[in-house]
Order: sequence, then structure tokens, then C-alpha cells
Amino acid sequence: MQLKIIENVNERDVEEIHRKLKEYNRSKREAAKSIPIGVFYEGENGEKEAGLTGELFGNWLCIEYLWVSEELRGQGIGSKLLEAAEGKAILRGAKYVFVNTFDFQAPGFYEKHGYEQVFKLSDYPCTGERYYYQKKL
Repeated sequence: MQLKIIENVNERDVEEIHRKLKEYNRSKREAAKSIPIGVFYEGENGEKEAGLTGELFGNWLCIEYLWVSEELRGQGIGSKLLEAAEGKAILRGAKYVFVNTFDFQAPGFYEKHGYEQVFKLSDYPCTGERYYYQKKL
């Protein structure tokens, strides 16, 4: 066995560790289905102009990404994406939702929608903050 420290890790190395961790986790945790979810606004050419992606996992909707193009911000599009995803999650039996965001992104947006901060990571990555929120559906 040999210890190797690699600074520029390639995608194959990351995928191998990710796959092995998922295998281990699945062998130890309770069974729960993971269902990818996406809600999008598309322009006339089919290009995404706003979207939310995540997964329905057991009792949880886990929001991975929520993005709205600069041109559409401030028009309620993000709220519509969030409400649509939460609605779908409720229909699929989810009871909670989880998201994380940076201080320069949208902490106030999530708080406005009833999310409660459960954790804050300060000095991330150097001087910023990262917030972790949850909400009961």
C-alpha cells in the first residue's frame, strides 16, 4: 500500500472515491429512493434561462442548484422555481427541504421563503460565509 498526495486530482479519481463511498453508505443507511428533480425556464431557443436542480431523497428535497439569469432576476422567477420544486416534493411525500448558499448569493431569499438557518460556515473559503438552511414542508 502506498500513500499518494495529488493536488490536481482528475475526474476519474474523484468518481472512483465517490462510487466507493456511495456503496459503503448504501450498505449502512436505511433504504431511501433518490429521485433527481429539475424545474426550468427555457428561452425560445430552448436554452435554460433559470433553473433549480436537486434530488428527492427519503423525506427530503435536497436543492443542489438554483440559478436565475441576470435579465430575469427580481421578477419572481426564483420563487416560482422554488415553489414548484417544493410542491413536487410534497406530492412525492417529502417532509423537509435542505439547501446551502453563500453570503453573496441568496440567504435573504431563502429566509423570505420560510427557511431557517441551521449552520453557518464562516471564513469560507477565505473571508466569506456559507449558510445551510432547512424548512419543514
